[in-house]
Amino acid sequence: MADSILAPEQLLDKLLEGRTVDLVRDAVLTVLREVMEVEVGRITGASLGERTAERVTHRNGYRERRFDTRAGSLALPIPKLREGTYFPAFLEPRRRSEEALLNTTCEAYVQGVSTRKVDELVRALGVDGVSKSEVSRIAARLGEQVEAFRSRPLVGRYPYLFLDARYEKVRDEKSRVVSMALVVAYGVAETGEREVLGLDVFLSEDYACWKGFLRGLVARGLTGVKLVISDAHEGLKRATAEVFVGASWQRCRVHFQRNLLGHVRKEAQGMVLAATRVIFEQPDGEAARAELRALTERLEPQFGKAAACLLAAEDEILAHMDFPRERWRKLGSTNPLERLNEEIARRTKVVGIFPNAVCCASSVPSSWNKTTSGPSAAGT
Repeated sequence: MADSILAPEQLLDKLLEGRTVDLVRDAVLTVLREVMEVEVGRITGASLGERTAERVTHRNGYRERRFDTRAGSLALPIPKLREGTYFPAFLEPRRRSEEALLNTTCEAYVQGVSTRKVDELVRALGVDGVSKSEVSRIAARLGEQVEAFRSRPLVGRYPYLFLDARYEKVRDEKSRVVSMALVVAYGVAETGEREVLGLDVFLSEDYACWKGFLRGLVARGLTGVKLVISDAHEGLKRATAEVFVGASWQRCRVHFQRNLLGHVRKEAQGMVLAATRVIFEQPDGEAARAELRALTERLEPQFGKAAACLLAAEDEILAHMDFPRERWRKLGSTNPLERLNEEIARRTKVVGIFPNAVCCASSVPSSWNKTTSGPSAAGT
């Protein structure tokens, strides 16, 4: 069955029901369907559902054709005619139009889905002479979908919140190529479902940006956070403590171990790393703290800085042990975000340098929501 165009309320319903939605893929399909309707309207002499004396033929259902793009495989519902034939013009120069489609669609987001950008998009697809009203209709459709996703409410409680940032090359307002922070919030609901809750791009990963980002999540309905897992960025730590009052903070143990090894000479790093892993293999928090302090005493004679670093981080790296043991493996680090980061990297590698910040944010797959393998939060 061919994919249907999602109205904004339908898109929002899918999000509220926890069903996967890929914003970019749906937007691409929306544009292509609208372009086909414009082309068929010219052939038939009437738009869909219109009664006019200029009509020369009628529509006769749809036939499905697969169209592979970097946004995913689309099932294009190509209109059929009672008399004559129709084949979309954009399917001929396939690769050129596919690239133009994705690049201009992302740029249209940044420009507020402007009619000028959509007009460029339609022309890049090989369709000339589209009226301003038709272009405005396509732009409005895109704008509704984008806004529905960006402003969607977060329903339910998310006890576990993972936060991370990666840096991408982006052109700023002066056309300079700069490094910007792409921050991502990844939540685990009480049911165990995992979801990308929010994302944004900032010039720097500082306290003000993190606090504004987290406040935005709360304003959209994020509640019930009991444990925040992230690296030890000072601005992030401070913002987390102020926005999620009463929640525990877990320092990613993988990041911590890397920092710890920076205080150990190279030939001894393997031994120290193996010893720290024993801490996290203890049956309970009390035993883990005892092992940590014992390791600190053993390290003190030769690696005083490493011992002090380990002792100072005791509460931060063992916070996850206050939660059910069966969830420790996934709550002790930001590793659950690594697969998502790999997917982001796969997409951003194709682009290289993003034309602007919002286009960079569009690289995060909004369909990256899972219903399995998350640390179930039921009963927390």
